[in-house]
Amino acid sequence: MPETLPKIILASTSPRRSELLTQIGVEFELASGNVQERPHPDEAPPDYITRIARAKVIAVARQRESGLIIGADTVVVLDGQLLGKPEDEADAERMLKRLSGRWHAVMTGVALYDVATRREVADFDKTLVKFARLTDKEIEWYVKTGEPMDKAGAYGIQGLGGLFVDEIAGNYYNVVGLPLPLVYRLARRLGYSFVE
Repeated sequence: MPETLPKIILASTSPRRSELLTQIGVEFELASGNVQERPHPDEAPPDYITRIARAKVIAVARQRESGLIIGADTVVVLDGQLLGKPEDEADAERMLKRLSGRWHAVMTGVALYDVATRREVADFDKTLVKFARLTDKEIEWYVKTGEPMDKAGAYGIQGLGGLFVDEIAGNYYNVVGLPLPLVYRLARRLGYSFVE
């Protein structure tokens, strides 16, 4: 029988991740899991995002005596290259031009850390996304909305960017930034459940 959930701490400043946890009725508090987000040379995307998610939960765990900490990191991968958050509008336009009319992968690494028991689990999810073919005018309009600027791959599927997503293969919530089924499975591996 699953144990009672300890206090949940989301090691993220992402409003999208907060919205997703709220949507499934999970009570939590926010803590900043700020870490250096740079891949090592030749580091595979799944290894990178899992490492960053783990680093976020460990950073928050150092300030706590109890709680179940959830950390995540999301990247877009195209032709084996990581597309993180754009540096400026020109960078966002470049990313969107590259994504136009093509399939790409969205990967999210997730880590859960139980402070009381010092047990940790981590894994990643991958969703394939097909973008519509975008005109220069559409790209320029979208970038000017400001939405792409704080998102991996320069788009948000849950916002205006959803206008340009033709198809997905995999979990939608993963593309938003927190694959809820994976979070649930990892919590169960630690002996906890979000359902009665």
